Amino acid sequence: MPHLLLHPHSRPPRRLVVTAAVAVLAAGAVALAGCTSNATSTPGTTAAAGVEITGAGSTFDAPFFTAAFAAYQQAHLGVAVSYAAVGSSAGITRYAAGQVDFGATDVPASAADLAGAVSATLQVPVDLGAVAVAYNAFNNGSGPLRLTGPVIARIFLGQITKWDDPAIQALNPGTGLPDAYINVVHRSDGSGTTYIFSNYLSNVSPTWASAVGTGRTLRWPTGMGADGNAGVAADVARIPYSIGYTERSYVTGTAAVGWAAVQNRAGNYVQPTAAAITADAAGKPAITPDDFSIVNEPGSASYPISGYSWVLLSARQPTTTGGKALTELISWLTHGGQSYAAAVGYVPLPAAVQRLAATTLARVAGPAGPLAG
Repeated sequence: MPHLLLHPHSRPPRRLVVTAAVAVLAAGAVALAGCTSNATSTPGTTAAAGVEITGAGSTFDAPFFTAAFAAYQQAHLGVAVSYAAVGSSAGITRYAAGQVDFGATDVPASAADLAGAVSATLQVPVDLGAVAVAYNAFNNGSGPLRLTGPVIARIFLGQITKWDDPAIQALNPGTGLPDAYINVVHRSDGSGTTYIFSNYLSNVSPTWASAVGTGRTLRWPTGMGADGNAGVAADVARIPYSIGYTERSYVTGTAAVGWAAVQNRAGNYVQPTAAAITADAAGKPAITPDDFSIVNEPGSASYPISGYSWVLLSARQPTTTGGKALTELISWLTHGGQSYAAAVGYVPLPAAVQRLAATTLARVAGPAGPLAG
């Protein structure tokens, strides 16, 4: 059953701004969208022209959203979509304050997160991806660095401080690991990517679970902070002998940065490929906003640091025109728009999760009743 959060506040509802202007996203994203065939086909779209839709939140989602929203605007010239990649926590805050029409987060918002929002919130799964353990690629010639969950936890706890520590050497025999200190990079902002990463470490390391735990914002025992997935990826690329964690598309094809092969529950070392993320998600085909974690699922080919992202929107929209435009956008994003997720390194939503998205969106209503159909 879709997650519905109720509360007693009675502030004026957020609104979709009607405008004659059409927002334009980055030129690179538009070019990517123009190369993908279903940029011009969205069956069943009936929203009126001249609608502006605003969103904010997850940087994990940003590469997908950039490509997908550009394509959607090309096919719907009267609909403008703008998205601020400010991190999951800030996105939830902006959504709850009525500053944007939708929020995006890599961990569903709690009732406490939404205590100030208008009436009721629906949470819709929107994409599937992975958190890569990225490192400054000092040993590219030897293949990917191998790490286990407990060793990753000890690095981010500050207990393993050098690359040639015996615990890392035992996992990477013959690779000539350097006698160099490890520079740890982590998120400084409230982040759903941090939630997925710390949820995994809590799952595999009792020490991490008790000392740090799981959350969007953590009290880090060591390391330096960076803002957003892009900030972490940039710092890892810039700082010799560094390690961090970031959504995998931020380090895909980056010569200066490698991503680790992480040991899964079956004992195999797996990199965050599309097939490995798909295998991890297959271990838990039924998710809800209350039971959403897919880290460390069973399977010989599963990449264990995978997760879904979610869009937050009001169950009762203030206008029929704006509400219909918003629900049509999110419906397309979770179905036909998934081709853009695949194009930039995410995994298309499994069929069961697409059905969850559809049934959740069917509960959105406007002043005159349900908006679906």
